[in-house]
Amino acid sequence: MNHKAISIRPFIGAKDYELSRAFYRDLGFEEIVLSPDMCLFKTGLLGFYLQKAWVKDWIDNSMIFLEVDDVNRYWKELLALNLEEKYAGVRLTPVKNDTWGSECFLHDPSGILWHFGQFNNG
Repeated sequence: MNHKAISIRPFIGAKDYELSRAFYRDLGFEEIVLSPDMCLFKTGLLGFYLQKAWVKDWIDNSMIFLEVDDVNRYWKELLALNLEEKYAGVRLTPVKNDTWGSECFLHDPSGILWHFGQFNNG
């Protein structure tokens, strides 16, 4: 197969759709409303679909990895947003270093786990 992919966009659900929409706007994603039950959230050329749908087992097993250019700066910016205070259920986990690179973690209001990571050079 010869892939000529343009983008990859996961679909995620929301326990409280309006709350999750506000959360992702606060995270700095651009929201594009596609229908009353689905939005596209973008940053640059990257994006994901947020649906007005919630299945506990699906959400509890959903993870997204977003590669960032500077995970330590990104961590500081996440802290400055006060997301844990503003949104019930949101949890942040500080930067952890590993052999492959570094990452920090964020659980969104529905429980989806985001990894924000930076790979080591080489």
